[in-house]
Amino acid sequence: MQLVFSDAQYWEDFLPLTFTRPIAEMRCGILTFAERWQKLLDNSEVSYFTENYLQQKFKNPEEKESLFLVTNFLPTEQVLQQIKDLKQGEALVYEDELIAARINMKGFSLNQIEKMTDIKEELVFFKKPKDLFTYNHKAIDFDFELLTKGRSSQELSSTNGFLGDKKDLFIEEGAQIEFSTLNTRTGKIYIGKNTEVMEGCHLRGPIVLCDDSKFNLGAKIYGATTIGPHCKIGGEVNNIIVFGYTSKGHDGFVGNSVIGEWCNFGADTNSSNMKNNYGHVRFWNYRTKAFEDTGLQFAGLIMGDHSKTAINTQLNTGTVIGVASNIFKEGFPPNLIENFSWGGFKDDERFKLDKAYEVAERAMARRKVSLTDDDKGILKYIFDTY
Repeated sequence: MQLVFSDAQYWEDFLPLTFTRPIAEMRCGILTFAERWQKLLDNSEVSYFTENYLQQKFKNPEEKESLFLVTNFLPTEQVLQQIKDLKQGEALVYEDELIAARINMKGFSLNQIEKMTDIKEELVFFKKPKDLFTYNHKAIDFDFELLTKGRSSQELSSTNGFLGDKKDLFIEEGAQIEFSTLNTRTGKIYIGKNTEVMEGCHLRGPIVLCDDSKFNLGAKIYGATTIGPHCKIGGEVNNIIVFGYTSKGHDGFVGNSVIGEWCNFGADTNSSNMKNNYGHVRFWNYRTKAFEDTGLQFAGLIMGDHSKTAINTQLNTGTVIGVASNIFKEGFPPNLIENFSWGGFKDDERFKLDKAYEVAERAMARRKVSLTDDDKGILKYIFDTY
């Protein structure tokens, strides 16, 4: 049966991260939401119900019987079973929002639903970007159990220092870790395939290093942190999520943040994650077109795909950076940096679209990935519309 991952309720609230992807393709914990649900439901037939301009890259649903699913939550065992047991025309509702339904995508209409059941259990639900790093420790625990149950970890080299219980450490094949320290007393640590933790790194869980990524020499990594695939991370980070294919290879601090793909941090880029007055941090909300109180004392940076910072860039607490922005001018840029900004400040000229393509092509070629016509179409739509 086809899984249809829906963006209907929450896509706009996750901007700028969702400018270039459906919600299901965001990463939190070890896996993306899509990967998690495919494993939970043992189903590889996936499509997306998302924004029209994204459908050119992300497959449209076929007109057939489907499980229509909002992906941005962690199910309990009971709720997962309820989803599996849904019959045609039945749906599950959580906090007055539909989150799962068994319907036919031919002539798609929610009027097909004949029976709705309210979920009474409390779920870990991700509704805004700040929820991704706030609840990342819960997602790491969930995915760690899902991926490692019944499996054996590779042995940790004796050159390393270790604190905690070895059952909370899992090392996949091909990982290299030497002369570093790992502490699972504060949370689980998952080291993916073909990764490298260079000498002198200090890891204090919960931490995820996904496939083909590395921690550079002497990195200091505090949890709950997830580094997606094909990344290079150095310096000091605390409670961040990087979706993948991003480099923060040098010294500098980033904390309580979510970073997209194909981003690059110049040496000694620092992002503040706490205000001097210890007050709550505000993030820009693209839906309401206003800065909104996160209710958090610690909140740093939300950064869209293909954005870059220059050497010694200093970012204020609660900064939101759009897609394909280049921040390189002196001083603290504003808390909202627009898509395709060339400089990082309000009223700066825009990064020319053809030049943005060139930079993306060069950056992606370094990871042996191509910028497709679909990718260009998405970037053009963002450039023309937002």
